[in-house]
Amino acid sequence: MNNTNTMEVFEKAPVPKAVLKNTLPAMAAMLMVLIYNLADTFFIGQTHNDILVAAVSLATPVFLIFMAVGTVFGIGGTSVISRAFGQGRQEYAKKVCAFCLWSCMATGFVMSAGFLLFMEQILTLIGASADTWEPAKTYLTIVALGGPFVLISNCFSNILRAEGQPNKAMAGQVLGNLLNVVLDPLMILTFRWGIAGAAIATVIGNGVGAGYYILYYLRGQSNLSIHIRDFSVKDQICANVLAIGIPASLGSLLMSVSQIVVNARMEGYGDMAVSGMGVAMKVTMITGMVCIGFGQGVQPLLGYCVGAKLWERFRKIMRFSVLFALALSAVMTGLCYLLRDSVIRVFLTDTASFDYAITFTNILLTTSFLFGVFYVMTNALQAMGAAVQALIINLSRQGIIYIPALFILQAALEVNGLAWAQPVADLLSTALVAVLYLWTSRKKMAEPGTSGEKNLISVGSF
Repeated sequence: MNNTNTMEVFEKAPVPKAVLKNTLPAMAAMLMVLIYNLADTFFIGQTHNDILVAAVSLATPVFLIFMAVGTVFGIGGTSVISRAFGQGRQEYAKKVCAFCLWSCMATGFVMSAGFLLFMEQILTLIGASADTWEPAKTYLTIVALGGPFVLISNCFSNILRAEGQPNKAMAGQVLGNLLNVVLDPLMILTFRWGIAGAAIATVIGNGVGAGYYILYYLRGQSNLSIHIRDFSVKDQICANVLAIGIPASLGSLLMSVSQIVVNARMEGYGDMAVSGMGVAMKVTMITGMVCIGFGQGVQPLLGYCVGAKLWERFRKIMRFSVLFALALSAVMTGLCYLLRDSVIRVFLTDTASFDYAITFTNILLTTSFLFGVFYVMTNALQAMGAAVQALIINLSRQGIIYIPALFILQAALEVNGLAWAQPVADLLSTALVAVLYLWTSRKKMAEPGTSGEKNLISVGSF
């Protein structure tokens, strides 16, 4: 890594240039993740079997648990490493990087074994019907074998951005996800392996992505390290990574859990309702994934500013990022609404499932324009090392607020209530993260050693 170039971007480059240089590759990478997530459903949809689409919809949130655990080490590691660079602690950053790799590998093997051992119980939990049981089991059994690859790929797509390498972070994601997209039609349609082909393509794609990141470090292209000799849990490395990583990943974990709860409750309305909700969530993901990428791209810049006590620059980055993210999510929401019919028809052929998907999509899009602001402020909290505040946010959006809303609104509005729970959670959690950001940033800037900049934050400063 060229530390001079990194410092130039992180510390001295004009704010719009610095933000866009880091966020555009991150957004592009997340779009590829989105395409990769859509690919399985799309090509399964080309079999004209909506039962298989329902099975993938049931299995996907379970698979996403692997990605969420990778986020523990990816977001946690990024936060700690970017602040360490700001403080000039290169050796500490190196140890954090090695800790993240070996922890991902060990955790991935344990999770894979657990998923395979308790597969029957998992299928019961997610609400698999007699029709969807076997295809869902096939899909989950195969993707579970690639658990370590998923964790490593998701972890290091974040960590490379912490060391000022957003393009290389993007390259690894694009390579793995593009391979998955290419293999899907070959294995699902040409070889006629069906849902098993979709799962095999997913495992291969994640394996190649993980391999790209490992080779990057083994070639000595970075000042960071993944060598076992640099692995350490001392100096609070484990505690610091997990303090940020666990709250950050809880949002993704709870998203998977909440989708499982939704699917289980949706099953009472039939497999076509499950298919409709699964596709509606994917349409909304188009806005969500772009905004997640933007937030992740901003975090290393903010983390560096926190470590170096550059509060004026922190404030300017936040102001630009929030305004840009708001415009971005509004535009993406509008596009999703205009194109929803065409996108849904790509995945679904049954009239009943199509009608469900249209209704659910219209509901879910009502608050998706808030995604950008939510993810920027959430990543700002993580950049500041605000573990408790990050925990509150991630517990709230998909847990404390969302899950009770599911039951209350279903009782009031039947099946549509299951869709309305998400906009309610989005609105309340965005208000909550804004309050927590303002409170935390003021407190952080008032700490000793802020270079006299503690007076710069105000309600309108972001």
